[in-house]
Amino acid sequence: MPAWLHLMAQSLWPLLYAGLVFTVPLTLASFAIGIVLAFIVALVRLFGPKWAIACVRFYVWLFRGSPLLVQLFVIFYGLPNVGIVLDPLTAAIIGFSLNVGAYNSEVIRGVIESIPKGQWEAAYSMGMTREQALRRAILPQAARVALPPLSNSFIALVKDTSLAAVLTVPEVFQAAQRIASVTYEPLILYTEAALVYLVFSSVLSSAQVRLERKFGRHALFHAGN
Repeated sequence: MPAWLHLMAQSLWPLLYAGLVFTVPLTLASFAIGIVLAFIVALVRLFGPKWAIACVRFYVWLFRGSPLLVQLFVIFYGLPNVGIVLDPLTAAIIGFSLNVGAYNSEVIRGVIESIPKGQWEAAYSMGMTREQALRRAILPQAARVALPPLSNSFIALVKDTSLAAVLTVPEVFQAAQRIASVTYEPLILYTEAALVYLVFSSVLSSAQVRLERKFGRHALFHAGN
């Protein structure tokens, strides 16, 4: 067996372990928190008072307009200067969640606004309040439209978690860095790390296609009825 292939075989489990124990939980936690934040921000943008709209617009502008790496550095390395000290994983979750929330709030706001006004009027004619109309009529339709861009955002987040290595979170890329520092084979280790991310992303892309087909069938079924 060639030396490079032997090294990749030996390194595979440490990289997969880092992915399963750190990368996947980091991605899931950050995306879940970020989507909840994005939904709240989108609703405030659509229905909130002017002062709240101004606040969330500033938040979206700030986190969409600055690099994610800089955001992570400010949270982990900058906040201790004002007395806020966070462990690496917590800082990474906060940073990724705020970034996901800012980007996806615009997706959610856009899909809600894309629902025809006639749907709102039909719900109101049935005696629903705005909250009931949103929950029962608008959001189910908006969810189908939002699924592809939100799924793409989730897959992108899997790859973005490699930035957590700068905070010393022992995810896939950080594990590759550690092994490369001992073996002096950065090309092989970083290529293997890229392949691990590629596998994770491919699995998620396949799941995305299945979900879109499932939602599409449901939409056709309801349209036929």
